[in-house]
Amino acid sequence: MGVSGEPIIRVRGLTNRFGGQTVHDGLDLDMTRGEILGVVGGSGTGKSVLMRSIIGLQTPEQGLVEVFGEPTQGLREADERAMRGRWGVLFQDGALFSTLTVAENIQVPIREYYPRVDRTLLDEIATYKLVTTGLPADASVKYPSELSGGMRKRAGLARALSLDPELLFLDEPTAGLDPIGASAFDELTRGLKETLGLSVFLITHDLDTLYAICDRVAVLADGKVVAVGTIPELLALDHPWIQSYFNGPRGRAAAGTRESLDEPAGAEA
Repeated sequence: MGVSGEPIIRVRGLTNRFGGQTVHDGLDLDMTRGEILGVVGGSGTGKSVLMRSIIGLQTPEQGLVEVFGEPTQGLREADERAMRGRWGVLFQDGALFSTLTVAENIQVPIREYYPRVDRTLLDEIATYKLVTTGLPADASVKYPSELSGGMRKRAGLARALSLDPELLFLDEPTAGLDPIGASAFDELTRGLKETLGLSVFLITHDLDTLYAICDRVAVLADGKVVAVGTIPELLALDHPWIQSYFNGPRGRAAAGTRESLDEPAGAEA
């Protein structure tokens, strides 16, 4: 799927504590350039905290985080800014600014990094990003409150893509969407990954998403990444949470859906 052996994210010994609660306890993880890596785990395993630690919104107690081959901590301000410009983030429900139009939301990162870009070009870029994510051009003048949940997610994705990043972080992108909308967003993600050459760090609990678009899946449990691999590789493990998750009723249903989609046209039932 266009995946190379080069790590784009490398985490070693990550420890995060909140009061008396240890969320991560010496967590290690490698993400390969060019892949869609799904990140799963039970409630409270720190999936979003891991993402926030990687992008610098959470300062870990211990550990090393490298992105693009460089440590994310201890950088000069200019180098940190340059690194942040190479990734995009879609937070849950889009996290759009409610007082800005969709176009103005998309333009926020561009204005931050390229303050001299004129208004006409800003509008053109915003429209292009909107269309890229499957929204109509006339959505640019609407406010987030005027959009459906699925449209807000696509607008948030358009903003995440505004600086043409190499790396995309998606936090529960299909949460709250109906099955048709979730499937469409999965296909959009895979298409953008292939067209733009993105690497995608994708937090999800959606089994259909894992089967449909993820190259590998990382499983968080007991403060660590207990396994990373393709779904068949994970199914071969005897870890109780992995077996319960992937071999439960919803896991079997998602696997069946994937198998039916992969059957050649005209194949016998």
